[in-house]
Amino acid sequence: MALSFPAFVAEKLKAERFRLLDIGCSGGLDPAWRAFEPRLQALGIDASETECRRLAERERNPDVSYVAAFVSSSADKPVDHSAGPAAPLIMRMRDRLSFMRTREIREARLKDASTEEKLRHNAWEMTGLADPRKPIVASDLLAQRGWTDLDYLKIDIDGGDFEILQSFTGRFDDLDVLAVQLEVNFIGTGKPDEHSFHNTDRFMRGEGFDLFRLDVRNSSTRALPARYIWPTPAETVSGRPFQGEAYYARDVLAPHCAATAAGLSAEKVAKLAAVFSAWDVPDAAAELLVGRREILAPLFDVDAGLDLLAAQTQKNRRRPLRYRDYMATFEADSPAFYRPEGPVPMMERIKSAWRGYWHPREKRH
Repeated sequence: MALSFPAFVAEKLKAERFRLLDIGCSGGLDPAWRAFEPRLQALGIDASETECRRLAERERNPDVSYVAAFVSSSADKPVDHSAGPAAPLIMRMRDRLSFMRTREIREARLKDASTEEKLRHNAWEMTGLADPRKPIVASDLLAQRGWTDLDYLKIDIDGGDFEILQSFTGRFDDLDVLAVQLEVNFIGTGKPDEHSFHNTDRFMRGEGFDLFRLDVRNSSTRALPARYIWPTPAETVSGRPFQGEAYYARDVLAPHCAATAAGLSAEKVAKLAAVFSAWDVPDAAAELLVGRREILAPLFDVDAGLDLLAAQTQKNRRRPLRYRDYMATFEADSPAFYRPEGPVPMMERIKSAWRGYWHPREKRH
């Protein structure tokens, strides 16, 4: 198997680690980050004690640990995960959707199902849970563990995500956070404190981050269910935009990020490029290598890195062009960069209609 760009960067790190905080880690860490091992240091937090125990038993990296706890903005603020009137809007809205009807149909079976099966149905509340009356504050936990540097933050807890995100207000610079992955909701009432995409986006831009990728998950209503994309009930091939995944990072080449960029080490910049590659936005990684070639050159062969990113862009080519040749074909306005004139081929139509099936990126609950 060809070396991935994140693995290429990981091999070149010297004293640096790749530090990851995953809030809502059920299902395990994204395998993409394992490319940084043995320099990966990660902390996973999840409300399911059963899942955290299972993950800990399977974990082979001594620098990866799991904490079973609810997360709140204050240790004195209990978490209400009920589905009643006080629950987050997302918890009440989902009852109108087809995947919740499927859960009702399968409820009896799920009661006796494995933790993995329950999590595949996003039925995390049916697993053994931590005490919601004793939540932890994520930033406090990092301080207790001596983490003064954090590369990557992920939040996906099906509820108070925005509240937890706001608890990091003013902390991103102190921790030198490079990138943040967030579950976002495309529903809401317009309230400024609601967990909705527009509030999340405004907050992240205020903290100095830009949006580099946005995945949208559609969900049909129970009134007329659409076909599920996955083998388990989750997003559907049609329906309203319900939830999604937003990927934010420092745009160190942008004028408004000049001050932050000036303080980043070569290894930090290299890790940011690796994050872009792992997000499948290799163009952003390539732009970073070209724009910061001078500081990255002592760390690794920039041209070799660009060749790997060019190969990632050419996934459908058996023999991908090297970066220099690839760019030359673009500058020549090659027909290879265009769909041929004429009717759209049937296979291309199918791929477009079933993009979730052809290019799977399953959500981890």
